[in-house]
Amino acid sequence: MQTPDLLVIVAYVIGLFVIGGLYGGKVRTSNDLFAAGGRSPWWVSGLSGFMTMFSAGTFVVWGGIAFKHGLVAVSINMCYGVAALLVGWFVAGRWKQSGISTPAEFVRVRFGVRAVHGYTWTMMIYRLVGTGVSLYALAVLLCALIPVPEGWFLRDDVTGNLSLFWAVSIFGVVVLIYTVTGGLWAVLMTDVLQFIVLYLAIGFVVPQLFAQTGGVSGFIEKLPEGFLAVTNHEFTWIFLLGWTAIHFFMVGAEWAFVQRYLCVPSPRDARKSAILFGVLYLISPMFWMLPPMVYRVIDPEANPEQAYILAAWSVLPAGMLGLMVAAMFSATASMVSSQLNVFAGVLTQDIVVPRLRRQPDETTKVRIGRGLTLVLGVLIIAVAMAVPILGGAEKVVLSITSLIVGPLLLPLVWALFSRKVTTLDLALTAGICCGLGLLVRFGMGGDSWLSRQPVLEHLATFARTQPRSVEAIVGVVLPALSMILVELLRRSEARGTAPFRALASRPRSAEAPATVAELAQPARVVGWSLATCAAGMFLLALFASTDRALLAGCGVLMMALAVPALLFRPQT
Repeated sequence: MQTPDLLVIVAYVIGLFVIGGLYGGKVRTSNDLFAAGGRSPWWVSGLSGFMTMFSAGTFVVWGGIAFKHGLVAVSINMCYGVAALLVGWFVAGRWKQSGISTPAEFVRVRFGVRAVHGYTWTMMIYRLVGTGVSLYALAVLLCALIPVPEGWFLRDDVTGNLSLFWAVSIFGVVVLIYTVTGGLWAVLMTDVLQFIVLYLAIGFVVPQLFAQTGGVSGFIEKLPEGFLAVTNHEFTWIFLLGWTAIHFFMVGAEWAFVQRYLCVPSPRDARKSAILFGVLYLISPMFWMLPPMVYRVIDPEANPEQAYILAAWSVLPAGMLGLMVAAMFSATASMVSSQLNVFAGVLTQDIVVPRLRRQPDETTKVRIGRGLTLVLGVLIIAVAMAVPILGGAEKVVLSITSLIVGPLLLPLVWALFSRKVTTLDLALTAGICCGLGLLVRFGMGGDSWLSRQPVLEHLATFARTQPRSVEAIVGVVLPALSMILVELLRRSEARGTAPFRALASRPRSAEAPATVAELAQPARVVGWSLATCAAGMFLLALFASTDRALLAGCGVLMMALAVPALLFRPQT
């Protein structure tokens, strides 16, 4: 990386702090801190949900699959779009209509305090570990790109680049600062900024790569056989159906996504938010999976996990590689900030504050929430530091996702519509399905004592040869069968159903309607972000030795998009 690249990264980080400070002044209550006061525009919520699915793994894992298998990576990512569309049609509006303030409030009212603790600690540990692993993966990726002068304390003397310890610390603290300061508003608006940066960077890479392969036709002619097939022997149609179902439950009930449906003004806005998320994931994977796919033609022997960054490195002019690095940071930052905010909100509003003898005022609640955000952020950084000691925990986290998401979250989605699901049903479904899945997938998937028992021989063979099918059966089929049995066999209504129905009709404290300035501010932030990016493009074009026309043309495009955003006047 060159000096212009480092300057772009620094400018991007400063932009995150500016947005965090700008929205920090809007945080006056705990509802502002964790739900944006229920005033987020639907398009902001939708873009934020879209970015929450990204992480460094998007570039490393899915980029590697795209490099090795081609269009299959696009098929897998489009499953998120189908899942989000289904959530938009059936689930998102239901969450907003229910009258809850946090997803944990739904669990408490519907299933009781014990269920809140069970879900909170289980999902928080799982998600914080997964988020820490993503932060570690990002740090490893960026350490290979950022050189540090000799004698600086940030330097790893072995590689001559930024050390892993300081990479994790710096990137983690950056996300922590703007999340603590601006709460959910900062998370939402930095996600929008990150969306802009991501597509600006990829928009540069794709046409430049095609130019090296002789255009689209030249790219297609040089592809290996089966590279444009939508499925293969590992990622079959059955896997895609299971992957869609699992992510329907994730996007429909995981607390970071539910928070997006609760932070908008109305159920209609919640539905539009999820549908925007779904449409983006249906049409955009083809675009941002292209760099590693095209790079397969340019350098077939490249490391698949490095294909994305190598593709960017091969074509981007000075300064633009820094923007690509910022886009990768953006992806993980969105995930980290979302998990920090949602779990700090649950701990504050549903666990800590209700247990206090004297109920605090809103100012104190905000302080508690920010303090808990800080604590969780430190824990995520600590997990990221510990990943090398754990011996590649990221592989374990990826493997168990399909096994626990369905058993934990499917019953929550089901309970939004059903009056029969009880706390015992939640516990039995999660315990039996998760336990059985881990036993079959890991206890029988290798050469263990259990897998060598004659009576289990066929099951062990199936677990070894069809791990994706095991995950689909345990993660989707078994939890769904459990809920169907509940509906068929139980005659009485669950205890928490009546309080939950009453929740939607409870009186709400009246809030002053949003002013025109408040409604316009998110669009203005987008406009100024685009204008700033355009100015950066013009500056890079001025000092670049090559690709000046490309840089200037991108600047013109960014400015053309910035003008309508800056002139936006919403209807009240």
